[in-house]
Amino acid sequence: MEEVKKVQGGTSASSVAPDRTEAARAFAIEAARLAANTRCHDVTVLDVRGLCPVADFFVIASGTSARQMRTVADEIKELGDSKNYSPLARSGYEGETWMLLDCVDVLVHVFSDMARHYYDLDGLWGDAKRVQWQETTAGAAR
Repeated sequence: MEEVKKVQGGTSASSVAPDRTEAARAFAIEAARLAANTRCHDVTVLDVRGLCPVADFFVIASGTSARQMRTVADEIKELGDSKNYSPLARSGYEGETWMLLDCVDVLVHVFSDMARHYYDLDGLWGDAKRVQWQETTAGAAR
């Protein structure tokens, strides 16, 4: 029975997956904070594990202009490079409505307000859990 639980290399899959998932979650939160600090608004992190076959987390943000959206995409790419989450692909960078960074376990979507409303990823992935990414301060009123 013990041998059935082992995978190549002698470690169980369950002992590896939580570390990778936690690292992806931490990167998604850092990317969300960076987007918010770079003048994006309505920033959301969705936990799409079990719902999406291609990623574990979505970061969705609305930008203020095409130039600002490109700046956010560039800065998140730099963050990904430094955290071992370099984007494998980038799409929409030359456009003005939707920019996507595919960081494997984390997909970062930066939208214009109109495109975000039109594509409504928040609603499309409505079953996903929302991840608290904003830092809470001690003694904050609730």
